[in-house]
Amino acid sequence: MKPFRYSSHDWLGKASAGLILGFLLALSLGGLLVRYGLQGTTPYSLQHQFTMWMVSPLLVTILSTCFLFRSTAQAWLVLGAANLLAWGLLVI
Repeated sequence: MKPFRYSSHDWLGKASAGLILGFLLALSLGGLLVRYGLQGTTPYSLQHQFTMWMVSPLLVTILSTCFLFRSTAQAWLVLGAANLLAWGLLVI
């Protein structure tokens, strides 16, 4: 097995996967925090404001780590599966 070398030849595909699917994943993770972590809080409370502002750092974290995938297809596949899992848990 040859060692993996990082290259920037498919950065656009990885960045678009991180931006599109990362945004949706950050929204679903914020929704999971509200639903399962902050039960019984009222809208416009401090906890809900905290959750709203946590979407941006989550998106930046996902977007910055999307370049660690080996290929564009792997980035789309892994982030898509994470989205399906997170949104599935949110719907239940």
